[in-house]
Amino acid sequence: MYRILIGECKQETSSFNPRPTFYEDFAVEFGDAVLAHHRRVRNEVGGALHLFDARPDVALVPAFSARAITSGGAVTASAFDRMLREFTDSVRAAPRPDGVYLSLHGAMVAESEDDTEGRILLEIRKILGEQVPIVVSLDLHGILTARMLELSDAIAVYHTYPHVDFVQTGERAARLLLKLLDRQARPVTARVRIPALVRGDELITETGLFGRSIRHAQRVENGPQGLSAAMFIGNPFTDVPDLASNAVVVTDDAPERASREALQMAAGFWEVRAELHANLTSLEESVRLAMETGGHVVLTDAADATSSGAPGDSNAILRALVEAGCTRTLLAPIVDAPAVRAAFAAGVGREISVRVGGSIDPRFQPLPLRATVRMLSDGRCPSESDGAIWNAGDTAVLESGPVTLVVTSRPVHLYDRSLFLAHGQDPARFGIVVVKSPHCQPQFFAARANLLVNVDAPGATSANLRSLGHRRCARPVFPLDEDVTFEPRVTLFQRNPW
Repeated sequence: MYRILIGECKQETSSFNPRPTFYEDFAVEFGDAVLAHHRRVRNEVGGALHLFDARPDVALVPAFSARAITSGGAVTASAFDRMLREFTDSVRAAPRPDGVYLSLHGAMVAESEDDTEGRILLEIRKILGEQVPIVVSLDLHGILTARMLELSDAIAVYHTYPHVDFVQTGERAARLLLKLLDRQARPVTARVRIPALVRGDELITETGLFGRSIRHAQRVENGPQGLSAAMFIGNPFTDVPDLASNAVVVTDDAPERASREALQMAAGFWEVRAELHANLTSLEESVRLAMETGGHVVLTDAADATSSGAPGDSNAILRALVEAGCTRTLLAPIVDAPAVRAAFAAGVGREISVRVGGSIDPRFQPLPLRATVRMLSDGRCPSESDGAIWNAGDTAVLESGPVTLVVTSRPVHLYDRSLFLAHGQDPARFGIVVVKSPHCQPQFFAARANLLVNVDAPGATSANLRSLGHRRCARPVFPLDEDVTFEPRVTLFQRNPW
């Protein structure tokens, strides 16, 4: 009987979000509650449990789970220290496992620790020693460090963007761990670091150039001696020394093949790096197009994408449309706790004078509006993407002339329509909708749009990467610097202590 320990700790950090992430911004569970939650949702741990449950010789040892309610600023030192202590205490208290599956993100940063995932692995290794195999699942937007690869036995990484393979990634990680426990594989990992940061439509794996890298990785993973392969594009908003893109190949004791394939993947990625960047439209031109185009217009405000770590309080597009005298109906989300409190104090049906936006990020100045309170809620809503319950805190729907705002007290993911629909607002009924996510599954917004515009607005997660002000990532790096050269080098990692 194999005892498999299950652990999770996930958040995606934007270093350019001025609001830190606190312990209270995580959903934290211990023991059997970890299993109870993940059996209800479609994510990596849920996928892993599906495979583990099919093996009568596997006993699950649920330890700890901490999931950020949304992406955000750096995790406070006290919050990370507490979560790390709770995680390691739960590992110490659990029966000694034969193997470990960890669901991590890769781009979580704390005020006191750049490489939180590596630190988690380090502390778990101190408890369990070198003999216990550890397999980790990661987001392809993760920041991959040498410490993460040195302390884990193998990794499994998303193969889709927008991400739709949460369950499949967990299944791949579980399958890999079972191979290690059955002594059917001796993994060796080849990594090639690429000095490039990318952000744009060509990263959509189904239709964009980046899909070629992913399909290469899938061919390698599913081919002879393949165990896992991935193309990390990092998270350009996580400004840490290890920020970069990475080609990674894990083979079954075949270092030459792992090296060769990782080098080939890296070379292909480097060749198209310039084409992987977003084509952005100025704010002024975006407003003109939205006002002049008939039908349904989607304005993508990726610079304030809460799923990428922005605070969600940008009113840049809203202000530009209002000041231009736009009379088309407009639907937009915005984070503004003071405005929500004013709406709750007034009540449904009452008209209030309110200032919206700029409550967190000093880039934005509050916009005065007269608005009618149309709806109040506790902000809890099910995600149409994975079934998880999102918690936006107290939420108000405000209507000001043609403008309808769903105003939340705290940020939540906005990569689908969940927040809008839960508050009675169908985006398709509006002339213009502001979508604060760089890329959503097409059926949510793009498929219904007569025009979709990627707006070059200011914000903590702007695809205009040079506008962000990176200070800590290794330089030179494309596109922040001119004439960046790439000299590919392979680093190999292999544990196999048994």
